[in-house]
Amino acid sequence: MIDTHCHFDIMPKPEAYIRQKEQAGDIVIGMTNLPSHFKLGIPFIRNYKHIRLALGLHPLLAADNIRETNLFREYINQTSYIGEIGLDFSKACIGTKDVQISVLKELLAALQGKNKIVSVHSRKAEKVLLALLCEYDIKNVIFHWYSGPTALIPEILSKGYYFSINESMTLSNNGRSIIDMIPRNRILTESDAPYNEKSDIKKAMANIQITEAEIFRNFSELLSRVR
Repeated sequence: MIDTHCHFDIMPKPEAYIRQKEQAGDIVIGMTNLPSHFKLGIPFIRNYKHIRLALGLHPLLAADNIRETNLFREYINQTSYIGEIGLDFSKACIGTKDVQISVLKELLAALQGKNKIVSVHSRKAEKVLLALLCEYDIKNVIFHWYSGPTALIPEILSKGYYFSINESMTLSNNGRSIIDMIPRNRILTESDAPYNEKSDIKKAMANIQITEAEIFRNFSELLSRVR
């Protein structure tokens, strides 16, 4: 299986989790919420064949961790994966909107011209985020757990971007309406564990009748762009 968005670094026993996934042959991309978390974790990940660690600065933590943008720039060449980055304009987070945008612009400027796979958080900020990704010409983007307007999906697809879906999405009406608009060759799978209570990737694939082979082909196509 392929999990393009997981937070194994905050699990109770991360090393046991990734060992089990490695032994199963699963591909897992671990997000980080801060560059300092990436710095701590990357020495433990380098020797794994199927496990990767992404460099991130989560929008919910941006306001209190502006200085970590320096660390982001320092470590950007140590991984092909970026995440979790993005914007969150939900009711609880709208107060930091301007700071989030400012921090994200710094991250996107650092990413310009670099060939990375980028997993983004877009809750209630989908249009602004897409505009910024286009402004900075960021390629190989995965919209993680997209919950925004379906009218924006064609524009996202037109940029060559992907969507990662999880079990929770397949169980809600809004999630299913979004998934129904995504071509099968742009769908990837994620767990978003441990945040997501419904994180079974096998169930997610069964619920939308997509095969592991299709997901592998989609991921391989995306991966070919950064090799």
